[in-house]
Amino acid sequence: MEQLPIVERFIAAHFPRAGIAVVAGSTARGTRTRTSDIDLLLIGDDIFETDAASFAGGFEFEGEFFEVFAYTVDGYGEWAARGVAQFRPVIVHMLVEGIEVRGGTALQELRHRWERVLVDGPRPEAHELEFRRYMITDQLDDLRDAQDPLERRVIAGLLFERTAELMLLGAGHWIGAGKYLPRRLRELSVDRTDALAAPLLQGDFDAFAGEVERELEAAGGRMQAGFVR
Repeated sequence: MEQLPIVERFIAAHFPRAGIAVVAGSTARGTRTRTSDIDLLLIGDDIFETDAASFAGGFEFEGEFFEVFAYTVDGYGEWAARGVAQFRPVIVHMLVEGIEVRGGTALQELRHRWERVLVDGPRPEAHELEFRRYMITDQLDDLRDAQDPLERRVIAGLLFERTAELMLLGAGHWIGAGKYLPRRLRELSVDRTDALAAPLLQGDFDAFAGEVERELEAAGGRMQAGFVR
């Protein structure tokens, strides 16, 4: 990784007491673009000079932008568990899939623990999936009833996101936000992703509604009367 020297200099300058350091994101994958930042996960019980347990923020350093996620060991466990509970364990993916800068045995032990969580996948309760079907049912009706072009476009965007999340969770896959949602959806099924996305990209909202309806039926069908939040 050609950015390793600057990463090491950044850590030495800003978080010298970090025991674990992992570079994640496009830098770790080797897919950086012109605007890519450097995603950096840092863990250590003595990492902060105050009694803080976590920090998330950005730094400009030697012409690069660093997006930093820093935690004490307990702080990492708390925030990682929150991500798992929300079915979007961002910092767990960073830990397990990133490139080691510092860590050694301590990093390997932490990775071993959380890798099992990633492999097990999300475990949403039945009510969670029913609630998601309820929200999609409501928005699907809104899309079909809407006449204003802007309203239709906004509703369709929300429907894609919620339908994709239902598809992923129903199949035991973690969800993602932003650009990571279509990436995770393609990992589940390229064909289903293309079928859902094609009419949306073409602005054919009636056809898109039909694709959403098909995925909704595959997940158990419309959820409306009788559902209690």
